[in-house]
Amino acid sequence: MKSPYISELLPNQVITTTFLVQLKDVRQKKTGEPYLSLTLVDRTGEIDAKMWDNVGEVMDTFDRDDFIKVKGLLQIYQNRPQFTVHKMMRIDEREVDFADYFPASERDPMQMFAELRQIVSTVQNIHLRRLLDAFLNDEPLAKLYRSAPAAKSVHHAYLGGLIEHVLSLCHLCQAMAKHYPFVDLDLLLAAAVLHDIGKTQELVYDRSFGYSSEGQLLGHIVIGLRMVNEKIAAQPDFPPKIRTLLEHLIVSHHGELEFGSPKVPLFPEAMLFHHMDNLDSKMECMRAMIAKDRHVDGCWTGWNGALERIVLKKAKYLEEETPLPSQDDMTQPAAVQHDAAPPLAAAVPQPVPQAAPPQAPQPQPAPAPQPAPPQQAAPLQPTPAPGLVKPAETRHQVSLFAEKLQQVWKHNE
Repeated sequence: MKSPYISELLPNQVITTTFLVQLKDVRQKKTGEPYLSLTLVDRTGEIDAKMWDNVGEVMDTFDRDDFIKVKGLLQIYQNRPQFTVHKMMRIDEREVDFADYFPASERDPMQMFAELRQIVSTVQNIHLRRLLDAFLNDEPLAKLYRSAPAAKSVHHAYLGGLIEHVLSLCHLCQAMAKHYPFVDLDLLLAAAVLHDIGKTQELVYDRSFGYSSEGQLLGHIVIGLRMVNEKIAAQPDFPPKIRTLLEHLIVSHHGELEFGSPKVPLFPEAMLFHHMDNLDSKMECMRAMIAKDRHVDGCWTGWNGALERIVLKKAKYLEEETPLPSQDDMTQPAAVQHDAAPPLAAAVPQPVPQAAPPQAPQPQPAPAPQPAPPQQAAPLQPTPAPGLVKPAETRHQVSLFAEKLQQVWKHNE
């Protein structure tokens, strides 16, 4: 058995162990000399590795997907572990146990397969149950179904990930059918079992996970649709409309055209299944992101391109020391009196007004003498509406009118 695994490595320890090379890149130092930048993996995770010295002696002796034996030192660089390789050599694959180098589900695949068979046996629609049994009874296909990952890297990206994802969706379907009694549980379960069946041919995983040529050219939705049609062809009495509904569930499960679905969900079961599939994949993506994050300090992960965000490591966040609230913080504040200034206003210093500089007294011009108005009754003035004209304004308007009237009389004389 391989030892130690990546999850067991400790900083500042020199270790000798074996890894699978996931990525290999030959780069140049500032001096022009080559160095190796590697991603090394085993079943517990991956680690960034660098080889700085004597690179010319080994860089052509191994390649990606080879097994290598290394001796080196684990250090922390920019808050992440980095393994510095001192010596290395390629080893033959017959010297290793493949199970030590490929991530796999913690659940036994045969137990998961038995659980899936039991769920399929509950499907009431005889045509859908026969179709699902046709897939599960195809042993070469069933073997791939039990071992395939659900994705290359995004979610459930480990051996047995596909069937684990399918089982999770089946349980979600059963729960959602109870919450939404108007949906067809048989259709949902059939979609759960078959929506990613094409990944058994889309992905290759004999070493590092990747895509087959067929997977690159067609994708798992098209491949899966073809596989379903081949099985349905062996059942001449399969209802055409049920077939169409099942095909729509498969082609629309990504939910949006830009995410690879040729059609968006167009009936309730299709909409519900899309969101359940998206939920299960996102939750597993978050779980794995937190579990595999390589940041040593801090409670946040690095950037995740699939989720387009960083993720809080909640357990580590809760472990951080938080200052206890003071006695003042724990005391309920007294009610604010109406004649008191608000606390915020009292706390803010107010500017002190400065006295204006003294001004020298200015001589005021004497007012011009006003001629006395003639001794006769003034014409009646319209009474302004109450509240619209102030008394001072009224007096000013009356004197102004009298002055104008006097000028008119003088002119007439």
